[in-house]
Amino acid sequence: MRRLLALALGTAALLTACTSTQDTKTETDNAPRPGTLRVLASSELSDMTPVFDQVRKDTGITIRPTYMGTLDAVDLLAKGKVDGQYDALWLSSNDYLRLRPDAAKKVVSETSIMSSPVAIGVKTATVTALGWQPDKVTWSQIEQAVQDGRLTYGMTDPARSNSGFSTLISVASALSGAQSALTDADVTKATPRLKEFFKGQKLTSGSSGWLAEAYQRRGNVDALLNYESVLKGIPGLTVIRPSDGVVTADYPLTSLASTDTTTRDNVRRVTTDLRTAALQKLITTRTHRRPVVTSVPPASGLDTSRRRELPFPGSRSVADGLLESYENKLRRPSRTVYVLDTSGSMAGDRLSRLKKALTALTGDFRQREEVTLMPFGSGVKSVRTHVVSPGDPQAGLDAIRADTKALGADGNTAIYTSLEKAYEHLGSGGDTFTSIVLMTDGENTTGAKAKEFDGFYGQLPAAQREIPVFPILFGDSDKAELQHIADLTGGRLFDAQKGSLDGAFEEIRGYQ
Repeated sequence: MRRLLALALGTAALLTACTSTQDTKTETDNAPRPGTLRVLASSELSDMTPVFDQVRKDTGITIRPTYMGTLDAVDLLAKGKVDGQYDALWLSSNDYLRLRPDAAKKVVSETSIMSSPVAIGVKTATVTALGWQPDKVTWSQIEQAVQDGRLTYGMTDPARSNSGFSTLISVASALSGAQSALTDADVTKATPRLKEFFKGQKLTSGSSGWLAEAYQRRGNVDALLNYESVLKGIPGLTVIRPSDGVVTADYPLTSLASTDTTTRDNVRRVTTDLRTAALQKLITTRTHRRPVVTSVPPASGLDTSRRRELPFPGSRSVADGLLESYENKLRRPSRTVYVLDTSGSMAGDRLSRLKKALTALTGDFRQREEVTLMPFGSGVKSVRTHVVSPGDPQAGLDAIRADTKALGADGNTAIYTSLEKAYEHLGSGGDTFTSIVLMTDGENTTGAKAKEFDGFYGQLPAAQREIPVFPILFGDSDKAELQHIADLTGGRLFDAQKGSLDGAFEEIRGYQ
């Protein structure tokens, strides 16, 4: 089952899973530098590089971002692991942060830089077929289109991404008819309608970037739910802000209590520059976010009509309860095959690390989730499938842990043959979020070759070709080989050579 965010990700996993626009950052290369602000930032801010460059020209201060999901960043802050590692926080919103006193006490000031509301981007042909007037569409109309089987969509994982969380809040608030901040009663009231609404979700992701790529690759999903700024960058979408209200991100640049006066002064100087008319214009033009300085008009194409701002939940218990309901009751269940290298080279410390990472991961499995362990060496050694049943989740989790404990290392490395077996096992995928996780510490040495696997994949039915492989770079594995697998299948490569194996497995959870 999914752990509540109160019991969220391990510190080391989070630090080593962070990625920047250039590479993976770890504690060792995040040392302070004169004239540099180490900023822990929401992942969607990776489109701000031109703005960062202009800030450096204006102020002489370099913004050095480390990107992470907003909710994960708040958890890291609350645990005290941002202290000394970062100079500022720049998340899409501090709303969830304010619900956590252990995080809120670690910030001393915040200033909004720009804004972007939650929206739905719908294929223009679908808007026409539905007979919608974009400026008058409501969440109830969207729900009805889903119920009628006329609308499918993708959205990011609310437990990791603030765009997904804000979308979840927007939908729950609108469908419950809440007139103020969501309560437990509102969530209970909205649950039947929310179950119907989330039947339309066909894509999930830990990041907006991969979600957009998967949407464009598949072509059979009608819409995306995300921030307006993200949707505006995807061709072929009509971007709609539902008329009955949305949650808006305000992107506050935030000073940390753990920093000294010089650092806070640098944060203030950067904030001041970002709110000048020139920078506000650059932001809205390059990123489709809305300026917060009233003298600067929004970029062309941004609807300026007013919408009701839906309030954030008033307590952490409501927020966590909504997330728990989404993960274990509302969303489609997950179905994953873990293709695990247990060849001879994994003997010793590497196998111990794999067992440790998988055992820790069991605490994150959701109710209704189907988990298949497929260890391989010279070929697939076994295929063991377990379901985390809502009636007795512990039985499924215990079985996964027992199979993990029994893993042994021997044989050569048949990567492609094992992947073929995983696809054969999964079939068409069914009504689930279906994926394959590949963990290997070396190159393919036996069985099917890369070209043979490419041919095998190309001959799969269209539904099976939608099942992505998420390879994990570990040990002596070949990055080019694994990147090709990810690119071919529409997955994403995760790096456990620079980071931790625990962190790679955990980060993949946002895509399952």
